[in-house]
Amino acid sequence: MDDPQRLAEACAAAMWETDHASRGLGMRLIAVAPGEARLEMVVRAEMANGHGMCHGGFVFTFADSAFAFACNSRNQRMVASQGAITFLAPAEVGDTLTAHAREVHLRGRGGLYDVSVTNQTGVRIAEFRGHCRAIQGSVLPA
Repeated sequence: MDDPQRLAEACAAAMWETDHASRGLGMRLIAVAPGEARLEMVVRAEMANGHGMCHGGFVFTFADSAFAFACNSRNQRMVASQGAITFLAPAEVGDTLTAHAREVHLRGRGGLYDVSVTNQTGVRIAEFRGHCRAIQGSVLPA
């Protein structure tokens, strides 16, 4: 496929089909482009921790999913080799979160991606940085 945007969209559609984790948590794939992805997720009551706010593990998983769609957008299978998150503000039950993943660096078999997680009013909830590594194969069937 010669069009990078169409390739990114086809890769995202193929991954979305079998991504039971992201779909099961109610995530929605909003947009994808080469090296970039945007997802949304509503914080549900069962995602609340003992303080009544969204458990950090759900925020991490949400950011990690956006990272996955961004780094697999060029039809090379990529997996996370490292991920780190900094929590900046609490997400509350009922909030609609957006995760925007952006490619920072891609060279050889490795890539670096930043993901910003914000709520519906634009408050920055977390910043995630993920490192990925290419593995054998492609996202789309040969």
